[in-house]
Amino acid sequence: MSPTGCLTMIVSIGGVLAAAAWAYYKVLSTPKETEYLGSPTPPLPENAEE
Repeated sequence: MSPTGCLTMIVSIGGVLAAAAWAYYKVLSTPKETEYLGSPTPPLPENAEE
């Protein structure tokens, strides 16, 4: 493989890994998102029968 091809592959793989690491960081560092995951409808109250 030519040096330009190696450089392109390294930059491409590095970019994908950086984007995946950023996405994991954003998801795991957001507090209290497990209670309300951004659904278009608000969550139901705890005592829905009452």
